[in-house]
Amino acid sequence: MNSDSGVRLECDGPVATVTLCRPDVLNAQTPEMWRTLRNFSRELTGDVRVVLVKGEGRAFSAGLDRAVLTGTDFTDLAALPDDEAVDRIAFFQDAFTWLRRPDLITIAAVQGHAIGAGFQLALNCDLRILADDAKLTMAEVTLGLVPDLGGTKRLVELVGYARALEICTTARRIPAPEAAALGLANLVVPLADLDSAARDLAAAVLSSNRDAVIEIKALLSGAADRSYAEADRAEREAQVRRLRELFQERR
Repeated sequence: MNSDSGVRLECDGPVATVTLCRPDVLNAQTPEMWRTLRNFSRELTGDVRVVLVKGEGRAFSAGLDRAVLTGTDFTDLAALPDDEAVDRIAFFQDAFTWLRRPDLITIAAVQGHAIGAGFQLALNCDLRILADDAKLTMAEVTLGLVPDLGGTKRLVELVGYARALEICTTARRIPAPEAAALGLANLVVPLADLDSAARDLAAAVLSSNRDAVIEIKALLSGAADRSYAEADRAEREAQVRRLRELFQERR
């Protein structure tokens, strides 16, 4: 559904697939696509547990469609008062940040270029599988801009401050083998195996208890902001919830 905007959502039981479908422009992104992506979070059925994110054609996403920089979305944004401009960007961020929802495991399957907004889309996913031809680039600085679609914190979490600063300020391309070495990719596979590898990972997640997966994601995603004592307590409390539910199911 919604492929007219350049992005499509398909649900098949517990797996939803989000596909960028502008292969003629390497899935370059527009505000219209972001509006549609934002709505997908509300369109998921309650049984969806895994979301796969991918791009049609030879690239995951070449990032922002530069044609829109001269369109009304961006020229109007630059003219808005600060608080209104910030709110407009927050609206666009919602198109990406819902992929961090606590009740979902999200997987990006990346081939070819993932540039700027494309890189940030992959970063907002929990897991990333890269084809061996993938190249990641944080290119906003080349336009005089900053990454603003929810990618900076995740990037620092994955590679550390110094490496993240280098990646963002040089806009250099990171090939798949280096991305794996840096922790940006969970797995690198031949291009021909990308779809099957993503489906296999989704199936592995689905084979686990849903509520346990949700609790584990909450523990791990919040770990960096907790002290050891707080993390230990969070583990205890999560385990008590699981034990109570499991034993109640057996009664």
